[in-house]
Amino acid sequence: MILVLWDIDRTLLYVGDTDRTVYRETFREVVGRDPERLPQRGTGVTMPLAVRELLAANEVPHDQIDRLAGQIVARLPERLEGHREELHTSGRVMPGAMEALSAVHGAEDLIPTVVTGNLRASAEIKLDSFSMLRYVDISVGGFASDDSHRPALVGIAQRRSEAAYGSAFGRENTVIIGDSLEDVRTGREGRAKVIAVASGTTSAAQLHEAGADKVVDDLTDVGRLLSEIRALGRRGVC
Repeated sequence: MILVLWDIDRTLLYVGDTDRTVYRETFREVVGRDPERLPQRGTGVTMPLAVRELLAANEVPHDQIDRLAGQIVARLPERLEGHREELHTSGRVMPGAMEALSAVHGAEDLIPTVVTGNLRASAEIKLDSFSMLRYVDISVGGFASDDSHRPALVGIAQRRSEAAYGSAFGRENTVIIGDSLEDVRTGREGRAKVIAVASGTTSAAQLHEAGADKVVDDLTDVGRLLSEIRALGRRGVC
Protein backbone atom coordinates (compact mmCIF):
# COMPACT_ATOMS: atom_id res chain seq x y z
CA MET A 1 0.00 0.00 0.00
CA ILE A 2 1.14 3.53 -0.77
CA LEU A 3 -0.02 6.46 1.34
CA VAL A 4 -0.87 9.50 -0.80
CA LEU A 5 -0.90 12.81 1.07
CA TRP A 6 -2.66 15.56 -0.87
CA ASP A 7 -2.02 19.23 -0.26
CA ILE A 8 -5.19 21.30 -0.72
CA ASP A 9 -4.70 24.96 -1.62
CA ARG A 10 -3.44 25.61 -5.17
CA THR A 11 -2.94 21.86 -5.63
CA LEU A 12 -6.54 20.65 -5.60
CA LEU A 13 -8.44 23.91 -5.41
CA TYR A 14 -8.05 27.66 -5.27
CA VAL A 15 -10.24 29.80 -3.04
CA GLY A 16 -9.37 33.21 -4.46
CA ASP A 17 -9.33 35.90 -1.79
CA THR A 18 -11.56 34.02 0.64
CA ASP A 19 -8.75 32.97 3.01
CA ARG A 20 -7.44 36.54 3.09
CA THR A 21 -10.95 37.84 3.78
CA VAL A 22 -11.26 35.37 6.66
CA TYR A 23 -7.92 36.47 8.12
CA ARG A 24 -8.91 40.13 7.80
CA GLU A 25 -12.33 39.70 9.41
CA THR A 26 -11.09 37.52 12.26
CA PHE A 27 -8.18 39.86 12.99
CA ARG A 28 -10.63 42.77 13.17
CA GLU A 29 -12.94 40.80 15.47
CA VAL A 30 -10.19 39.81 17.91
CA VAL A 31 -7.78 42.75 17.77
CA GLY A 32 -10.32 45.51 17.21
CA ARG A 33 -8.84 47.12 14.10
CA ASP A 34 -8.20 46.31 10.47
CA PRO A 35 -4.86 44.70 9.56
CA GLU A 36 -2.62 46.72 7.26
CA ARG A 37 -0.76 43.61 6.09
CA LEU A 38 -2.00 40.09 5.36
CA PRO A 39 -0.12 36.76 5.11
CA GLN A 40 1.82 36.17 1.92
CA ARG A 41 -0.03 34.18 -0.72
CA GLY A 42 0.74 30.57 -1.64
CA THR A 43 3.50 29.82 0.85
CA GLY A 44 1.97 26.66 2.31
CA VAL A 45 2.76 27.72 5.88
CA THR A 46 0.37 26.35 8.50
CA MET A 47 -2.51 28.54 9.65
CA PRO A 48 -1.26 28.94 13.26
CA LEU A 49 2.10 30.22 12.01
CA ALA A 50 0.42 32.46 9.42
CA VAL A 51 -1.70 33.98 12.20
CA ARG A 52 1.38 34.69 14.32
CA GLU A 53 3.04 36.34 11.32
CA LEU A 54 -0.15 38.34 10.73
CA LEU A 55 -0.10 39.65 14.28
CA ALA A 56 3.61 40.47 14.24
CA ALA A 57 3.39 42.19 10.84
CA ASN A 58 0.62 44.41 12.17
CA GLU A 59 2.64 45.48 15.21
CA VAL A 60 0.69 43.62 17.86
CA PRO A 61 2.84 43.64 21.04
CA HIS A 62 4.92 40.48 21.37
CA ASP A 63 3.53 39.63 24.80
CA GLN A 64 -0.01 39.53 23.38
CA ILE A 65 0.68 37.36 20.33
CA ASP A 66 0.24 33.93 21.97
CA ARG A 67 -3.13 34.83 23.49
CA LEU A 68 -4.52 36.59 20.42
CA ALA A 69 -3.22 33.96 18.01
CA GLY A 70 -5.08 31.28 19.93
CA GLN A 71 -8.30 33.27 19.75
CA ILE A 72 -7.97 33.92 16.02
CA VAL A 73 -7.11 30.31 15.15
CA ALA A 74 -10.09 29.03 17.13
CA ARG A 75 -12.45 31.27 15.13
CA LEU A 76 -11.10 30.70 11.62
CA PRO A 77 -13.21 27.64 10.66
CA GLU A 78 -16.49 29.23 11.75
CA ARG A 79 -15.62 32.38 9.83
CA LEU A 80 -14.72 30.31 6.75
CA GLU A 81 -18.02 28.43 7.02
CA GLY A 82 -19.77 31.76 6.60
CA HIS A 83 -18.08 32.22 3.24
CA ARG A 84 -19.07 28.94 1.55
CA GLU A 85 -20.89 30.76 -1.23
CA GLU A 86 -17.84 32.93 -1.87
CA LEU A 87 -15.69 29.81 -2.20
CA HIS A 88 -17.68 28.96 -5.31
CA THR A 89 -17.88 32.44 -6.78
CA SER A 90 -14.20 33.36 -6.37
CA GLY A 91 -12.62 29.89 -6.21
CA ARG A 92 -12.14 27.01 -8.61
CA VAL A 93 -10.99 23.41 -8.92
CA MET A 94 -7.42 23.18 -10.21
CA PRO A 95 -6.96 21.62 -13.69
CA GLY A 96 -7.26 17.84 -13.57
CA ALA A 97 -7.70 17.77 -9.80
CA MET A 98 -11.08 16.07 -9.68
CA GLU A 99 -10.05 13.37 -12.12
CA ALA A 100 -6.76 12.82 -10.30
CA LEU A 101 -8.50 12.58 -6.92
CA SER A 102 -11.01 10.09 -8.29
CA ALA A 103 -8.31 7.94 -9.87
CA VAL A 104 -6.18 7.78 -6.73
CA HIS A 105 -9.26 7.04 -4.63
CA GLY A 106 -10.25 4.21 -6.95
CA ALA A 107 -6.84 2.51 -6.93
CA GLU A 108 -6.73 -0.49 -4.59
CA ASP A 109 -3.04 -0.01 -3.77
CA LEU A 110 -3.31 3.70 -2.85
CA ILE A 111 -4.62 5.28 0.35
CA PRO A 112 -5.54 8.94 -0.26
CA THR A 113 -5.69 11.49 2.54
CA VAL A 114 -4.36 15.01 3.13
CA VAL A 115 -1.46 16.76 4.80
CA THR A 116 -2.25 20.45 4.87
CA GLY A 117 -1.50 23.76 6.50
CA ASN A 118 -5.25 24.13 7.05
CA LEU A 119 -6.94 23.34 10.32
CA ARG A 120 -8.93 20.13 10.01
CA ALA A 121 -12.29 21.91 10.13
CA SER A 122 -11.15 24.41 7.47
CA ALA A 123 -9.84 21.59 5.27
CA GLU A 124 -13.18 19.77 5.48
CA ILE A 125 -15.10 22.93 4.56
CA LYS A 126 -12.94 23.54 1.49
CA LEU A 127 -12.98 19.96 0.26
CA ASP A 128 -16.69 19.55 0.91
CA SER A 129 -17.50 22.82 -0.86
CA PHE A 130 -15.95 21.45 -4.07
CA SER A 131 -17.31 17.88 -3.65
CA MET A 132 -13.81 16.50 -3.02
CA LEU A 133 -14.20 15.20 0.52
CA ARG A 134 -15.50 11.83 -0.69
CA TYR A 135 -12.18 11.11 -2.41
CA VAL A 136 -9.96 11.20 0.70
CA ASP A 137 -9.94 9.47 4.06
CA ILE A 138 -9.98 12.63 6.13
CA SER A 139 -9.78 10.66 9.38
CA VAL A 140 -6.14 9.69 8.83
CA GLY A 141 -4.82 13.04 7.57
CA GLY A 142 -2.43 15.51 9.16
CA PHE A 143 -3.63 19.06 9.86
CA ALA A 144 -2.37 22.33 11.28
CA SER A 145 -4.71 21.74 14.20
CA ASP A 146 -2.53 18.72 15.05
CA ASP A 147 0.81 20.56 14.91
CA SER A 148 1.88 23.94 13.55
CA HIS A 149 5.17 22.41 12.33
CA ARG A 150 4.16 21.06 8.94
CA PRO A 151 6.79 18.27 8.56
CA ALA A 152 5.45 16.72 11.78
CA LEU A 153 2.11 16.18 10.05
CA VAL A 154 3.56 13.44 7.83
CA GLY A 155 4.32 11.24 10.82
CA ILE A 156 0.88 11.94 12.27
CA ALA A 157 -0.80 10.82 9.03
CA GLN A 158 1.46 7.77 8.79
CA ARG A 159 0.63 6.64 12.32
CA ARG A 160 -3.09 7.19 11.85
CA SER A 161 -3.03 5.32 8.55
CA GLU A 162 -1.08 2.42 10.05
CA ALA A 163 -3.67 2.09 12.83
CA ALA A 164 -6.56 2.28 10.36
CA TYR A 165 -5.19 0.09 7.56
CA GLY A 166 -2.76 -2.25 9.29
CA SER A 167 0.23 -1.32 7.10
CA ALA A 168 3.43 0.44 8.18
CA PHE A 169 4.20 3.70 6.38
CA GLY A 170 7.52 5.50 6.05
CA ARG A 171 9.44 7.48 3.49
CA GLU A 172 9.63 4.53 1.12
CA ASN A 173 5.85 4.24 0.66
CA THR A 174 4.48 7.73 1.38
CA VAL A 175 4.03 10.32 -1.37
CA ILE A 176 3.06 13.99 -0.92
CA ILE A 177 1.45 15.85 -3.82
CA GLY A 178 1.71 19.62 -3.38
CA ASP A 179 2.54 22.89 -5.05
CA SER A 180 4.75 24.89 -2.67
CA LEU A 181 8.29 24.93 -1.32
CA GLU A 182 6.73 24.14 2.05
CA ASP A 183 5.29 20.92 0.59
CA VAL A 184 8.77 19.93 -0.60
CA ARG A 185 10.29 20.75 2.79
CA THR A 186 7.52 18.81 4.51
CA GLY A 187 8.40 15.71 2.51
CA ARG A 188 12.15 16.03 2.90
CA GLU A 189 12.01 16.63 6.66
CA GLY A 190 8.95 14.53 7.38
CA ARG A 191 10.03 11.34 5.59
CA ALA A 192 7.96 11.24 2.41
CA LYS A 193 8.56 11.42 -1.33
CA VAL A 194 7.25 14.53 -3.09
CA ILE A 195 5.50 15.04 -6.41
CA ALA A 196 5.45 18.81 -6.83
CA VAL A 197 2.80 20.44 -8.99
CA ALA A 198 3.78 23.77 -10.57
CA SER A 199 0.22 25.06 -10.26
CA GLY A 200 0.78 27.60 -7.48
CA THR A 201 3.11 30.54 -6.99
CA THR A 202 6.30 28.45 -7.24
CA SER A 203 7.88 27.60 -10.59
CA ALA A 204 8.83 24.11 -11.74
CA ALA A 205 12.50 25.11 -11.62
CA GLN A 206 12.21 26.28 -8.01
CA LEU A 207 10.45 23.05 -7.02
CA HIS A 208 13.18 20.97 -8.69
CA GLU A 209 15.88 22.99 -6.97
CA ALA A 210 14.18 22.58 -3.59
CA GLY A 211 14.45 18.80 -3.91
CA ALA A 212 11.11 17.53 -5.17
CA ASP A 213 11.38 13.93 -6.34
CA LYS A 214 9.20 14.66 -9.38
CA VAL A 215 7.67 17.85 -10.80
CA VAL A 216 4.58 18.04 -13.03
CA ASP A 217 3.00 21.12 -14.57
CA ASP A 218 -0.52 20.21 -13.42
CA LEU A 219 -2.75 17.20 -12.62
CA THR A 220 -4.27 16.75 -16.06
CA ASP A 221 -2.19 13.69 -17.04
CA VAL A 222 -3.78 11.26 -14.60
CA GLY A 223 -2.03 8.20 -16.04
CA ARG A 224 1.38 9.79 -15.58
CA LEU A 225 0.50 10.87 -12.05
CA LEU A 226 -0.48 7.34 -11.04
CA SER A 227 2.71 5.98 -12.59
CA GLU A 228 4.84 8.52 -10.72
CA ILE A 229 3.12 7.76 -7.41
CA ARG A 230 3.71 4.04 -7.82
CA ALA A 231 7.29 4.45 -9.00
CA LEU A 232 8.17 6.61 -6.00
CA GLY A 233 6.11 4.63 -3.50
CA ARG A 234 7.63 1.29 -4.46
CA ARG A 235 11.22 2.36 -5.04
CA GLY A 236 13.46 0.24 -2.89
CA VAL A 237 10.55 -1.88 -1.61
CA CYS A 238 10.80 -5.62 -2.29
